Amino acid sequence: MTTLQAVRLRTEYLEDPLGIDTLAPRLGWTLSDADGRRGAAQTAYRILAASSPERLAADEGDLWDSGIVASAVSAHIRYDGAALSAEQQVWWKTQIRDERGEWGAWSDSARWSVGLLSRGEWKGIWIGRKIGRKPTREQPLPAVYLRRRFASRAGVKRATVYATALGLYRLHLNGLRIGRDALAPEWTDYHVRVQYQTYDVTDLLRAGDNALAVTLGHGWYTGYIGMYGYQKYGMDPSFLLQLNIEYEDGSAQSVCTDESWRASYGPIVAADIQMGETHDARLAEPEWQAPAFDDAAWSPATRMYDYRGLVVAQMSPPIRVTQELAPQEMRLLSEDRAIVDMGQMTSGYLRVVFEAAEGVEYTLRYAEALDEQGELYTANLRYARQTDAYICAGDGRETFEPLFTYHGYRYVEVSGGPAPKPEDIVGVVVHSALPEAGSLETSDPLVNRLLSNIRWTQRANYMSVPTDCPQRDERHGWTGDAQIFARTAAYNMDVSAFLTKWLTDLDDGQRPTGAYTDFAPFIFGPKTEFDNDFTYTHTASSGWADAPPIIAKLLHELYGDREVLRRHYPALKRWMAFNETLYPDGIRRDAPQYGDWLSLPERPYEEAKAELGWLIDSLSTTPYDVFGTAYYANGAAIMADIARELGEHADAERYGALHGRIKTAFAREFVAGDGRIKGDTQTVYAMALAWDLLPPERREAAMARLTGKVESAGVMAATGFHGTRLLMDVLSDGGREDLAFGLLTRKAYPSWLYSVLQGATTIWERWDGWTEERGFQRPGMNSLCHYAFGAVGEWIYKHVGGIAPDPSAPGFGRAILRPRPLGGFTWARCGYDSIRGRYEVDWRLGDGGALELAVTVPAGGEAIVHVPADAGTAVLESGAPVAEAEGVEARGRLGDCQTYRVASGRYLFTSQWHPQGGSQP
Repeated sequence: MTTLQAVRLRTEYLEDPLGIDTLAPRLGWTLSDADGRRGAAQTAYRILAASSPERLAADEGDLWDSGIVASAVSAHIRYDGAALSAEQQVWWKTQIRDERGEWGAWSDSARWSVGLLSRGEWKGIWIGRKIGRKPTREQPLPAVYLRRRFASRAGVKRATVYATALGLYRLHLNGLRIGRDALAPEWTDYHVRVQYQTYDVTDLLRAGDNALAVTLGHGWYTGYIGMYGYQKYGMDPSFLLQLNIEYEDGSAQSVCTDESWRASYGPIVAADIQMGETHDARLAEPEWQAPAFDDAAWSPATRMYDYRGLVVAQMSPPIRVTQELAPQEMRLLSEDRAIVDMGQMTSGYLRVVFEAAEGVEYTLRYAEALDEQGELYTANLRYARQTDAYICAGDGRETFEPLFTYHGYRYVEVSGGPAPKPEDIVGVVVHSALPEAGSLETSDPLVNRLLSNIRWTQRANYMSVPTDCPQRDERHGWTGDAQIFARTAAYNMDVSAFLTKWLTDLDDGQRPTGAYTDFAPFIFGPKTEFDNDFTYTHTASSGWADAPPIIAKLLHELYGDREVLRRHYPALKRWMAFNETLYPDGIRRDAPQYGDWLSLPERPYEEAKAELGWLIDSLSTTPYDVFGTAYYANGAAIMADIARELGEHADAERYGALHGRIKTAFAREFVAGDGRIKGDTQTVYAMALAWDLLPPERREAAMARLTGKVESAGVMAATGFHGTRLLMDVLSDGGREDLAFGLLTRKAYPSWLYSVLQGATTIWERWDGWTEERGFQRPGMNSLCHYAFGAVGEWIYKHVGGIAPDPSAPGFGRAILRPRPLGGFTWARCGYDSIRGRYEVDWRLGDGGALELAVTVPAGGEAIVHVPADAGTAVLESGAPVAEAEGVEARGRLGDCQTYRVASGRYLFTSQWHPQGGSQP
């Protein structure tokens, strides 16, 4: 029997999901070979799916026996068994045949269940309590408390809760919390859809009296959202629940939301995601979640308006508490005021134990940084208060933990009563609980801190949607920021289900014209608290609205997901048709827009403005028409690739021809004979070179102009969000790795390591968030936790860590393992859990140019390994000539590397390597 076995079984990217709303989900797994032998691969599989774990254990696939399927495919395998129905449970497992024809042991079992598939299957009504007043910044609306007593019999076989809210909810059964999700049901465009969650509560139910208890908050639905004010989707929160109970004797019972529920207010007297939460412990009613609680003084729940959007299952990892932090320092300013430093910028809140007399009110104010006086720096929060409050009941040690808010913070001022002890303070980290995917450690501690900062920034901003910042009155799903960072995000975490959900948000916001919006979920209307011109509708901006095809292609390339391309293809075509209508000559002339956001001027701004006028802004000095046309060409090329992948050959030809026309127009209108490009910024050259927009005879001159600009600035990047991501690869691919590594390791302002040296623990929104000369940037736009410039993480993983996907083998069927021991780095350890399995690279450069390169390729995968080696010197594998190595196929020399195709397994290459010329800064 082979040691090859399927592990980490997943259904629609998720492990053991409950309540999914597809009847034919896609199944997948990764392979594990205990022997770690070379060439281990799957050649066939067999899947069994059963209606009970007992039947599955007996190898009885009463729902599906796939039979032996001769295939190496291990992902996106469509369930093709007996027809399923709502609430059906399925247990499944798989068995693998290896390349030698030997079958392995059955995998451990996995499961999924089907949810409620139509509105007709929901028996309850939407309930709540109308509050009757408008919220304000200082006084957000209170939470609503709902409860229902009910009786159940002995002999419960299965009990399942389906619940959702227009707002947020926290649910208890018999005083015990149901699930671990935070801020459920998470953010969607409520004009179109809301997500429901499914929980197995069989073990919480008891014979006799039971009680369901709900705390209902406002969240994104009625709370302050973005920069747009309160109640952008609805006026009052409402709640929908269905508890379905199956008994051993075959009978059933449903407990649903209806007008028999009771409603009240309680200790959460104000709750808002941005403003914060106020908890008055004096108003608490002990045991209100228990069956025996007397709710006679409560009012009947109000029947709310029926929801007229789609009620769909949540198919992405939930927001949860993922870890807890201890304070690193606590500075007592007076008996009743202290500033707590958690040592790390993060998203979440403090859980604090207070001990004070009845009526003492504690205030917790959250901030990212301290000002020059050592006080909280809150000016950059704009309209968001980020303030929690707790009013003591006087009952001894009282624990406060908010339910319906989160903050972006490192520092917290706690005031109003006797200061709590440091050991009574916990920093609770909250974000979408995506599985960690990649790891990278290098010989440079500052770069390691940078990598940590990038990861922490992602954690803080992956909050149901990829937001721009976690602290101020914004927290949008900005499309430009998200698409720039997406590949770095995918190295850090498994973003498959998360970005799949967000693509649906993007489709939901698409305008009837075909234009995508600049953020999703979309928010209609003016920025109510600002004196702004809202004639600009936040749609179709270059580099932002271009995100959907970029994200779709990424999901296919990294996870092998063709279905995501097919599902969104009609919407992507409407987007392209919109652009073709507006820009028939191939030049995108939309202005103003964001452009290469937050770039640095490369010449006096007044001079550039005099030349380019309306086409630039102080925050983006790359001309809008150049920027927009480059993105238009890139989008056409991506659409040609997508159409080709889907077998839409006529479309592929048409989009290919469109790309050619745009490229021709770009060169005609923007590129001079000497290779200079309109605007003459680093970004215009990075875009043109990265996306192949130049005539071949002008590429060399354009590259020379770009490198000259970087060098003359002192090996400094002046690029903004978009140009920065492209610049590093353009330099590396153009033979100037020395400049790319120089940019990475630069310590002076502006650079990534400058912020690290200033003590940053996350990525700043702008290069100059804080400088030694000027202090903080203008507070109107100065987030200290903003991942766009962290897109350099992708380059670090590829060029220092040495792991990259091969686009010709989607789903990491083949990886490119090409570490570059340059820039003063002497070692790095990198790993990546792909959908295929874990790839690893561990390299070390010793004295005299001795290089060791250890690589691991997962079972079923393969890699092209680039081993840096001096020309004419031997490369060894495991101490023997590489020509004798099992599983290694020589592919010739490329640049300064010997390249090899390797099958799965572990390999140790050694070589002599002395970098020459542009390879070494």
